[in-house]
Amino acid sequence: MKTPEDLLANLHSEVATDLLRRVQSGEATSQELSVAVKFLKDNNIEAQMTENSPLAHLVDSLPMFDDEKLH
Repeated sequence: MKTPEDLLANLHSEVATDLLRRVQSGEATSQELSVAVKFLKDNNIEAQMTENSPLAHLVDSLPMFDDEKLH
């Protein structure tokens, strides 16, 4: 019989695997993407932006705002 720790580890792995599959396939809804982000945050997973990384491309695609015009 599996221990409670083994069961929780298995559940954690299955949740991560399912979320990853849905994100990679493009099937993930905005709610599921939010769940994936929270899952990463809850597990202390952080992204480091490096040159030519997906995170860097995301930042580059965001519009730039002139802070002076916002005040």
